[in-house]
Amino acid sequence: MSRAIFHRLAERELREAVDYYDERSPGLGGELLTEIRQATLLLSRHPKLAPRTHGRLRGFILPRFPYTILYRPLANGDLRILAIAHHKRRPKYWIDRR
Repeated sequence: MSRAIFHRLAERELREAVDYYDERSPGLGGELLTEIRQATLLLSRHPKLAPRTHGRLRGFILPRFPYTILYRPLANGDLRILAIAHHKRRPKYWIDRR
């Protein structure tokens, strides 16, 4: 089975988002984390599911939270998660993550 490999900055973005939501409502950060895990499992099985955003980058919009998972399928079948992008911060920030 393929793996989702997080870029170190994507890991940091995810940790910060989980902490933010947990501060607002205990347990909500865990719900975000669960949604990210479910999405990465789905994308691991179907790497071309999300539309391309730029070049080989693809963006999967989370159904519940205002985030897009920016990723790139790798030749070996794994996924490289480049960002957990908030919808209202840093427009077009995928340009910085190629």
